[in-house]
Amino acid sequence: MADCEITCITKPHPSSAHEHISHVGDPRVPWKWPREQVVASIEAKTNTFFVRDSQTGKRADVGVVRAAGKAPYLRTYADGVWTDNLLSLNQCPI
Repeated sequence: MADCEITCITKPHPSSAHEHISHVGDPRVPWKWPREQVVASIEAKTNTFFVRDSQTGKRADVGVVRAAGKAPYLRTYADGVWTDNLLSLNQCPI
């Protein structure tokens, strides 16, 4: 199992605050996966994913949220609270 740091995201319309993330990745390694592949990997426990807070360096693990009637989405979880650290990341390069 790999422990993967996410450093960038892709949304269809980058300035929209309400759109789902379509891809996540880390151009330093490099890798970029579709959201669905990350969801499947987390649920199968084949990989773990996390982000680091840009100011504190603190780790926030990425989990899957399943809301009734909606597609599963990714969200960070730190200190027992669901957070939006992923949305603060830069857009992934093309």
